[in-house]
Amino acid sequence: MESMIQTEYLSKHYKGFRAVDEVSLEVGKGEIYGFIGLNGSGKTTTIRMLLGMIRPTSGRCYLSGQQVKLSNYSLWEKVGYLVETPYAYPELTVNENLEIFRRLRKIPDSQAVPRVIEQLQLAAYTDRKAKHLSLGNAQRLGIAKALLHNPDILILDEPVNGLDPAGIVEVRELLQHLAMNEKKTIFISSHLLSEVAKVANKIGIIHEGKLLQEMESTELNRLLKQRLILDARRKDLAQSILSEAGIHSFLNAKGLIESYDTNAIHYPNDIARLLVKQGCPPTRMMVEEEDLESYFLRAIGRKGAEHDE
Repeated sequence: MESMIQTEYLSKHYKGFRAVDEVSLEVGKGEIYGFIGLNGSGKTTTIRMLLGMIRPTSGRCYLSGQQVKLSNYSLWEKVGYLVETPYAYPELTVNENLEIFRRLRKIPDSQAVPRVIEQLQLAAYTDRKAKHLSLGNAQRLGIAKALLHNPDILILDEPVNGLDPAGIVEVRELLQHLAMNEKKTIFISSHLLSEVAKVANKIGIIHEGKLLQEMESTELNRLLKQRLILDARRKDLAQSILSEAGIHSFLNAKGLIESYDTNAIHYPNDIARLLVKQGCPPTRMMVEEEDLESYFLRAIGRKGAEHDE
């Protein structure tokens, strides 16, 4: 697959602080790459280096096979971006903002503005001044500007920030359409693994400047932990019975018995029968799967659930 975005040991240091530390990644044509991390993890700094806004301390980055550097102006003709808070002229309308941006970009297609207004569901706000837009619609305007010149590569920092649930779905479907049908390459950063997992083909987790893990989105279900949760009137007896059967368990923060034992998870009915036979019937029993946010917190070493192994 043709490589459209690539970094090689990309690093940025500030007075001894490593904001980005030797990040190497690659995104192919038509792929959506989800870049996940907490605020301050290095996401925006990486994006700023990709866009040539700041120089790396070391390492290199490439877009469409060309190295990103100040002298390579032609590179930006096919790159659209949204970084942090979208900027707009507050006293001008949505239409006027986009028209000015079209002229600044020297885009000859006079239908470019109506096209992106329709794509981003902004028709109802065409004549509204930017200063009167909600945070979500201001975000839509920012994405519209990124799409205006029909770029091959889209780099979007927190693209669904401020959007309501319906708006998030619309942007998700738009990005999927652009990648699948128009073969655009999309790099999106976010702190929400659950949302990015719905749209990205590949996911990278960055923490304290380091790329901790990369995975295909289809791998996520395999990586999520399962656990057996049960309760009983005599928890100490229930744990003793489980221990004698070779099943490790512990009391979680909610006072419930929890086990990651594979046999217990796969055969909960056998566990229930065992407890009943020993005179300690469970009052509650369920098999739970770790949610995506808990997995993310576990991956970066934070306590995101009742128990971290």
